[in-house]
Amino acid sequence: MGLSSGARGAVHHAKLFYRRFRPLRAELMRTVASLADGATAFEIGGPSQIFGSDGVLPVYPLVASLDNANFAAQTIWEGTIEEGYTFKFDSSKPPGRAFICEAVELAPIGDASYDLVLSSHTLEHVANPLRALREWRRVLRPGGALVLVLPRREATFDHRRPITRLEHLAEDERAGTGEDDETHLPEILDLHDLARDPGAGSRAEFEERSRQVLRYRALHHHVFDADLVARALHHAGYDVLGSETQPPFHLITVATRRG
Repeated sequence: MGLSSGARGAVHHAKLFYRRFRPLRAELMRTVASLADGATAFEIGGPSQIFGSDGVLPVYPLVASLDNANFAAQTIWEGTIEEGYTFKFDSSKPPGRAFICEAVELAPIGDASYDLVLSSHTLEHVANPLRALREWRRVLRPGGALVLVLPRREATFDHRRPITRLEHLAEDERAGTGEDDETHLPEILDLHDLARDPGAGSRAEFEERSRQVLRYRALHHHVFDADLVARALHHAGYDVLGSETQPPFHLITVATRRG
């Protein structure tokens, strides 16, 4: 399944924009470094520039190993993915194991398998975030940590949208909302600021891609701020160690598995 020119363009422009406005190291890096040094780690999505050696949170050089999962063998973010030891995240380290599975159902991964879970700009693409957070907690060892990066609404194309309520996330979890959910599609089509999304193409191209929810996973189902992230993490069984905003795009939270 090939990618449309509009989808490829969206990814290309996002990468160029990141490189142009790449910020300095996050203040939380000292905390993250103590958790990542020598850790067995797992990433949802990726590889992510933010975790690379020249990123805001250079975790990749520190971990002992890093596996990852993507929802399909072809995505607009990573291109073609092959399962097995193919996850190349750092040139100085051997590739990690790549899994093809949903973020909300990491079925191939055993309980308490990792010291550290990484997620950069993925949770907003998940229709059932609390289910995902609980699943990520499941694969963490007791006391293991989650480094969670989400978009900073004020600087993105979501700035017109309201912050999602925790009650809404809890209802999605109770209802077993699936990744084909289109609840927020009308809001997205109405309030998405294309002027802040230069790679999205025309309005028609954006709408066509957005309506193919399962194929592209391009929708930001939910919109987060620091308070919602902290409450969602507490609800899902984590203790928050710290949170910071990294202009222009990142909302960073570090938490540990409770119990």
